[in-house]
Amino acid sequence: MAAQLFRWTKPMLREQLSVIREEKPPTKVLKNATYLSSPRKDWLKGNIWIYEDRIVYVGKDFPANTKNTEIVDCTDKYIVPGYIEPHAHPFQLYNPHTLAEYASKRGTTTLINDNMFFFLNIEKKKALTLIEELDQLPTSMFWWCRYDAQTEMEEEDSLFSPSNMKAWLDHPLVLQGGELTGWPKVMHGDDTILHWMQYTKEINKPIEGHLPGASERTLTQLSVLGVNSDHEAMTGEEALRRLDLGLITSLRYSSIRPDLPKILEDLKESEVKDYSRFIFTTDGSTPAFYKNGVIDNMIAIAIEKGVPVIDAYEMASYNVARHYSIDDQIGMVAPGRIAHLNILDDMENPLPSSVLAKGKWVLYEGECRYPDKHFSWEEHGVYPFLVDWTLTEEDLTFSMPMGLELVNSVILKPYQVTVDATQDVLSSEHDESYFIMIDRHGKWRINTVIKGFATNVQGFATTYSNTGDVVLIGKSKKDMLRAFKELKTHNGGMFLVENDEVVMSMPLTLFGAMSLECMENVMEQHEQLEQALKERGYPHDDPIYSVLFFSSTHLPYIRVTQKGIYDVHKKSVLFPSIMR
Repeated sequence: MAAQLFRWTKPMLREQLSVIREEKPPTKVLKNATYLSSPRKDWLKGNIWIYEDRIVYVGKDFPANTKNTEIVDCTDKYIVPGYIEPHAHPFQLYNPHTLAEYASKRGTTTLINDNMFFFLNIEKKKALTLIEELDQLPTSMFWWCRYDAQTEMEEEDSLFSPSNMKAWLDHPLVLQGGELTGWPKVMHGDDTILHWMQYTKEINKPIEGHLPGASERTLTQLSVLGVNSDHEAMTGEEALRRLDLGLITSLRYSSIRPDLPKILEDLKESEVKDYSRFIFTTDGSTPAFYKNGVIDNMIAIAIEKGVPVIDAYEMASYNVARHYSIDDQIGMVAPGRIAHLNILDDMENPLPSSVLAKGKWVLYEGECRYPDKHFSWEEHGVYPFLVDWTLTEEDLTFSMPMGLELVNSVILKPYQVTVDATQDVLSSEHDESYFIMIDRHGKWRINTVIKGFATNVQGFATTYSNTGDVVLIGKSKKDMLRAFKELKTHNGGMFLVENDEVVMSMPLTLFGAMSLECMENVMEQHEQLEQALKERGYPHDDPIYSVLFFSSTHLPYIRVTQKGIYDVHKKSVLFPSIMR
């Protein structure tokens, strides 16, 4: 592949040397800066010389040659490295480009991303070319490589073929293996995943776990198998358990697990003094959660909870870069690093007033300067969700005796269906609704009843799911059909219908999962959709995660997969999908 982790050619390096030797002027100079020195764990004063996308000098000297140099006086300002999000899921209604733009304007200039959607939906060569194209953004875009599909899929073996796995893991923009949602398979003898874990270690890349509720013994075994880090600690005790076993420990503040404040209180109570092996993540939060910020918000929470200021900034930058062995590239204010720099008005306010990303202003004194960049998504194999089949009343027949009970935002349990499922409309006096998952190509379907999703959602259709298949939920078969018609017309998305009228429409043009709208618009649409569902009786925290995770077999107890309704514990299909 064309991409290289070390981004500068020999001629570029020679030019950078000529700037240091003062034969050429720097592109920018941040003078009189108070900057964070991670090697010294202190604030130092000096001048920062930038040539194009790279820091070439940091120290007391001011360049003699400043012809055409942009000089910014940073007196009374504080300079910190651009923040790093180490665990992004860049397809939560937004897309990688729009997330990168929004995050960078708040100082998060590097994203390390889940590859799942691209891996499952795009041919290998196009997918790898796409991640290289995304790295041309001002934001640095790195990736992880999944080991399994996180569900039961019809063609999983061909998707996770040796050639696909090796090409992704070997790519220089792919920094780690994981997240390891399939660890129970590995523990019970799955040597295929273990093989790719071993290969990841052979090429000197770390492995991230996904280990909610894991005991000390389980964490120990997975550490022996090669897991280096985990982001599933929900309490201070769980965070310390991971830390004590040598794992890099991500502290999470997300839309579904906003645990950070309590974890930090627990760590303070435990008298933790060294934060160098803690990092932050927002873990792919749904759009509206980001209104208060990305990694900048987590730093602010940490400072408020008594974490030393320098430690709080390093948990968002240097600690992450060091973990991934890219601290020679990012994560420090030092020569040779990519010029990802945040200019702060106040040391204890991590929301920057100006942001440099790869040496270019994406925010300057509060004004957005992120460059417009057109993406030809279809050129890279990212297409609209085209539905070339029809849904009929015959598809809305329900006779399965076992239903799904949604007990919180993401957990499904089996339950005995008690309602008369032959009715065209179910009563709003209870919380049972019709549920259908249909193959995106119209080949098969799974029909049952779901309890605990809502009391008065008449017709809801979505293509936003872990497998990319269509999900319909509702009390009214007629409104479910109308919602599906809207979904088909708009080439994917989320649609809410009531009394044959569209109440809420959120087109998701890319794969039926991602919007082309800017992040701010997606946030507004997300809030409107969530409010509409909650007004109609959705009782949990996050309906977006509910529909995304219906198929996800890393969660208990039963899931709805392409093979049918699946018992996660017994690893068996309880009711197979039906061919249409």
